[in-house]
Amino acid sequence: MCGGEPCDAVARGLFHFFDRSPDGIAGNGRSCGDCHMVTDRFQLSPAKVEGRFQFLEWLRQFDPEADDPLFRAIDADDFRTNGEEASDWSNLRQNGLVRISFPLPPTIKLVDPVTNAPSSETFVDVWRAVPTVNDVKLSGPDGQNPWFRDPNRSGGYQLDARVATLQEQGLGAILNHAQAPHAPTQQFLDDLHSFQRVLFTNQRVRALADAIDAGTTPLPDPDPPLNALEQQGKVVFVRACAHCHGGPGQSTPQAPVIRYHDVSALCPRPVDTVSPPRFAFAPCPPRLARNARMYELTLTNGATVRRASDDPGRALLTGFVSPQQAQDDWNKLDMPALRGISKTAPYFHNNSEATLEAVVFHYIQLFKRAETIVLPPGAPLPPFASTNGIHFDRIPKPEEVPALLAYLRKL
Repeated sequence: MCGGEPCDAVARGLFHFFDRSPDGIAGNGRSCGDCHMVTDRFQLSPAKVEGRFQFLEWLRQFDPEADDPLFRAIDADDFRTNGEEASDWSNLRQNGLVRISFPLPPTIKLVDPVTNAPSSETFVDVWRAVPTVNDVKLSGPDGQNPWFRDPNRSGGYQLDARVATLQEQGLGAILNHAQAPHAPTQQFLDDLHSFQRVLFTNQRVRALADAIDAGTTPLPDPDPPLNALEQQGKVVFVRACAHCHGGPGQSTPQAPVIRYHDVSALCPRPVDTVSPPRFAFAPCPPRLARNARMYELTLTNGATVRRASDDPGRALLTGFVSPQQAQDDWNKLDMPALRGISKTAPYFHNNSEATLEAVVFHYIQLFKRAETIVLPPGAPLPPFASTNGIHFDRIPKPEEVPALLAYLRKL
């Protein structure tokens, strides 16, 4: 066995991961490794995309037929108008984002930007980052802290937890991103599953996964040796971050914190109407803000409202949008794991923050915004912002930020 997986399956899965003609299927020439780049920690960053594009352009000076299967029309901005002749990869090059298409639920309509009326569109494209597949053995469904609605109430794969298994995730990538005309064999998908489950950020995380398999208690701490500043940062992390990024995979929200969240990383971002503002998120740059669409939503009470978002998240799976926004599905996404985060920039579902400093600043604004929400008299404070329901005490203090950043860089 190799990390709990059959070694022959891992070997086949390794080959399949980089095979651009998987299982003999005539897709568009993409492999898993074209988007989950091994030289990019098995993720896809804008810098690596642009490097590949510039190299391809250089090659075409000598060979006009030179090709890189990352640049396929399906992920071009102008695909819906120009089809296979599309050639504008702005979202891919500038943002490192790929196209994900969803059928629109009956309760959600797009608003036509020209007429300002609900459109007849039956599906929507959103643009999402390609996250790393390192440490996936420690993420996915965990059976804890269930959400209110399917699918995958206790976590899943993809940024919105819409799939329950790595096999299902692999199948979706092959049919959609690689545009394969039919599905590969079940063994092919099982082999991909086995290969991905032996990919870890480092040997300490691998040892943690092995200990979980063996039923070892207590589990080993996967942190490296920490200096005094980093130890201080870990204390801040436990208070300010671990209630959402909890569990062995750092991807399980801890009750009473709810499972799926809107962390205001969407575009456009909330803006305080009070002067001076009580919170101030960094605005989305134009290259990302242009991905937002206006939606007309039918709430559970029958009322209709309009909201803009670059990614409505799980609402596109369920159509459930409620006046009680904390517990509906609008803009809700799953919690990502954090191991190796210092090497997987940029961050969030839309790659909107380039540095860990920017991420910490964003969350500080999120905590500040929580303090502006008017609650009924006597109601406890939201647990994501308060440890005791009485005080807003999770927010990192300015003097704690250097220590928190130092710890995050050691994960």
